[in-house]
Amino acid sequence: MPLNPEQIRKDFPALHQQVNGRDLVYLDNAATTQKPQQVIDRLQRYYTTENSNIHRGAHFLSQQATEAYEGARKTIRGFLNAPHERQVIFTRGTTESINLVASSFCKKFVQAGDEVLVSAMEHHSNIVPWQIACQDRQARLKVIPINDRGELLMDEYRELLNNRTRIVAVTHVSNALGSINPIREMIRLAHEKDIPVLIDGAQAVPHLSVDVQELDCDFYCISAHKMYGPMGVGVLYGKEEWLEKLPPYQGGGEMIRDVRFSGTTYNELPFKFEAGTPNVGDVLGMEAAVKYLQQFDAGDLAAYEEQLLHYALEQLQAFEQIRFVGSAEMRTGVVSFLFEDIHPYDTGTILDKMGIAVRTGHHCAQPLMEFFGIPGTVRVSLGIYNTRAEIDALVEGLKIVRNMFG
Repeated sequence: MPLNPEQIRKDFPALHQQVNGRDLVYLDNAATTQKPQQVIDRLQRYYTTENSNIHRGAHFLSQQATEAYEGARKTIRGFLNAPHERQVIFTRGTTESINLVASSFCKKFVQAGDEVLVSAMEHHSNIVPWQIACQDRQARLKVIPINDRGELLMDEYRELLNNRTRIVAVTHVSNALGSINPIREMIRLAHEKDIPVLIDGAQAVPHLSVDVQELDCDFYCISAHKMYGPMGVGVLYGKEEWLEKLPPYQGGGEMIRDVRFSGTTYNELPFKFEAGTPNVGDVLGMEAAVKYLQQFDAGDLAAYEEQLLHYALEQLQAFEQIRFVGSAEMRTGVVSFLFEDIHPYDTGTILDKMGIAVRTGHHCAQPLMEFFGIPGTVRVSLGIYNTRAEIDALVEGLKIVRNMFG
């Protein structure tokens, strides 16, 4: 389908409302995206006509829901180009996916004195789980440094990889800067030393075409709500060899094959990691979001968002006393900035009065903000339904902010 942003906007009911008496300008997509009517309708249809627990029921609704749920797994397998459905683990989102790997992997493969490698630009959800696991195993968390442009220092990365490194966990796209990391090269270098790599893909899948086989990553984590789907659901992709080795993350129904007080036999993949009642409705909503994205050419979407990003940068550069945070050569989806004499929160609050939604603060990346020596930024994050007219509205709003503070 040809890309028509104005036509796309018609699919998103939340965009057609007023905030504080102004038409909503939604520029907070890195926090969460709005949902197309197709996703909303799929959720409603499940709870209206299909609602049932899955896998264990003999009745019609259970069989229907099971077929739909496992069909969604096939759809998402294709979206990521995973080799098999059993490598697609449904979770509550990227955060739980990372926690699952951090807990299970470190429990089995990390010992005292070993090292786990993350980057200086990680979201807290790709820092704290590894801190917890390292503390438990008496291991060390090492950090890949960045430069002032918000780019990883690859020479330092190579030096950090050693025979004590057990796993590398790095974001594909920075949620605070929009930097696209060179993960293919990072994975290749790690694999030369037989080190597995986990990729936080939450901010990548809305903007980039992701092929986990081409990347050769060992784990890849995504959240539906970052890509126009429901909140509270996501996926962990893992290479089968690693998923088979890892112990279960949680115990309960579904993840077992046979239970005796004398011992339990765990279920096969992917169910070994899907304990408890599954979030069937939101999984189907995530599938609807994937199918919504798949109707467009991925190259067209990326090209449009790149044009919009450059337009936003051009317009914002006209302001005096503005500081851009992050200027990586490879970037997508995010413009992060602040006025040097205005607190980001004040900027965001005034913009909100004009119906303009941006994110302010540290963006769950406090170590990154400390590196730049700032309290936080104003983050403008773009989606497929944003337009140049909305960037123009943002600029007019920022002019008012600028005038209020002199």
